[in-house]
Amino acid sequence: MEWSDSGIILSARAHGESASILEVLTRDHGRHAGLVRGSKNRALLQPGNGVTLQWRARLADQLGSFTLELASARAGALMEDRDSLTGLNAFTATALVALPERLAYPALFEIGEIFLSAMTQGDFAHWGALYVRWEAGLLDALGFGLDLSQCAATGTTGDLIYVSPRSGRAVSRDAGAEYAERLLKLPGFLLTSQNLPDTAAIRDGLLLTGHFLAERALRPHGREMPAARLRLDALAARESD
Repeated sequence: MEWSDSGIILSARAHGESASILEVLTRDHGRHAGLVRGSKNRALLQPGNGVTLQWRARLADQLGSFTLELASARAGALMEDRDSLTGLNAFTATALVALPERLAYPALFEIGEIFLSAMTQGDFAHWGALYVRWEAGLLDALGFGLDLSQCAATGTTGDLIYVSPRSGRAVSRDAGAEYAERLLKLPGFLLTSQNLPDTAAIRDGLLLTGHFLAERALRPHGREMPAARLRLDALAARESD
């Protein structure tokens, strides 16, 4: 068995004296693990780096081994800034805990590449919305996508500002007024192509996608939201104060 692909490094842990077990998010083969032999590659095996890689194994269900080359050296820049490191850790931890192994989600990979590149070029207000969009795409890929097309109560398509925490469907301002405290806020940038919302909207977006990830994708399988993802919530709360 053998294939080649592009990937984003999610984690690497030492294995024996000179090898590493690498987990990557690939474009066409999903979240995938493999053994990397030799110590000379350890310097590039940093979360957030983009790689081109080849996987080989005798049988499809074996761990297999990777040979790889560096394609995008982002890790150094991301780790130099505390906020971008928080975003990177949230991305890798959430991908590792939520994504099933070896199922391809090309759109998630592409949004992840855009998000990581954006983090090397701007502050939280620049890349926060991209992360929320990635998590919304993650929910959709896992079969738990939000229905933001119309109001769940009235069928109207205008003035959608809430989401039901039970159904994941949008609710309009008028229909949700009586129950506003029980509803999740729907940031406008999830309904448009707006890329630079304010930090309060990003905070609301993280609370929205985080709620459904925890309740639908993680807790039913005995998992909790990673601590690294909770630290991103804390960052958003500080930035929006």
